[in-house]
Amino acid sequence: MARRYYQLPSLTGLNSFDACARHGSFTEAARELGVTLGAVSRQVKALENELTCQLFHRQYRGVELTAEGLELHQLVGSSFHQIGRLCQSLKSRGSNADVTIAATTAFATLWLMPRLGSFWQAHEDIALNHSISDNPSDPGFVNADMRVRYGDGNWRGEVSSKLFDDVIYPVCGKKFADNHNPEDLSDIPLLRLDSLDPAWTGWNACMAEWGVNLSEAKFRRFNNYVIALQAAEENQGVALGWHSMVAPLIEQGRLVRFGDREIKAPGSYYLTWDGDRALSAQADVLRQWLIGICQTV
Repeated sequence: MARRYYQLPSLTGLNSFDACARHGSFTEAARELGVTLGAVSRQVKALENELTCQLFHRQYRGVELTAEGLELHQLVGSSFHQIGRLCQSLKSRGSNADVTIAATTAFATLWLMPRLGSFWQAHEDIALNHSISDNPSDPGFVNADMRVRYGDGNWRGEVSSKLFDDVIYPVCGKKFADNHNPEDLSDIPLLRLDSLDPAWTGWNACMAEWGVNLSEAKFRRFNNYVIALQAAEENQGVALGWHSMVAPLIEQGRLVRFGDREIKAPGSYYLTWDGDRALSAQADVLRQWLIGICQTV
């Protein structure tokens, strides 16, 4: 066997290990990497054999890191992240892509894009790239210059600047609202988002606030918020409306509020960037612009 200069195990094995550790699932890791479950399992097993230690506890519903696995992942994850950031930076230097901002599909579609026209007009010299993903662990999302996140403002290794708070309330199509009682949330189709982001506030939190028995609710499940809102617009059920995103749809008559229930969103929207890497001048212009328009709302 050829001698490895850095005495590292297989990089393919480390990459498979990192994906499994982030997802807590061999299946999700295989989906991310675009390979079979068997291939991921073999790579991890080969890595464990080479290191002569077990890295995961295999469980029925996923995997958990062992003490050795946690120790390895803390270093591997940090190293891969730094390498990815540098590679993205090198690629950007050789192209016209000055700034990359990451956001979820819903936020980009319903909030960001309708406002970016004025930024383009004021800053035509700044080329703007977008990384759109509903998975906060997606490499494109993680490696963007800046990210729009929802939560409490605390993300390890990231600086955050608050953009705005939000209010959540039920919304649906006008025909559906005319034919159903908003007091009977447990007896009508509720359009539920299965989010990959654990910070996302859903029906559970709202039902608890409103004192509605969640066990009797009738859910239709979606993995895309924009599609869930489209289903609500087509009178297929009731979705949770985030005011920042659904207000224009209500003004256009495409959606209506269903009753007068609402809650203040437990989290807020933040703009974040890596704490160990200063923003470029172009990225800082975008940061200031985004914060500025949120302060005028």
